[in-house]
Amino acid sequence: MHTVEMLQHAVDLAGRLGYEIRHEWLDGVPGGAVELGGRKIVFLDLAMGPIDQLDQVLDAIRREPRAAELPMPFQLQDLLGVRKSA
Repeated sequence: MHTVEMLQHAVDLAGRLGYEIRHEWLDGVPGGAVELGGRKIVFLDLAMGPIDQLDQVLDAIRREPRAAELPMPFQLQDLLGVRKSA
């Protein structure tokens, strides 16, 4: 699976975990997950490539214990270190 596809799957999963994904020009300031006013937000710098954006979304997902319970492609499970029992 291509990085851009993986990023889209990760963004979808983060959304199901309650994160709002914001694509912003951050001028090289590291984005990432924050909580503002009770809302979970992942800021992704539009100047960053898809691999770096994917890493930021994966970091947010890893904070969520219930992420492993949600359906996701097996490639995303591998990146997150999640294995579901059959």
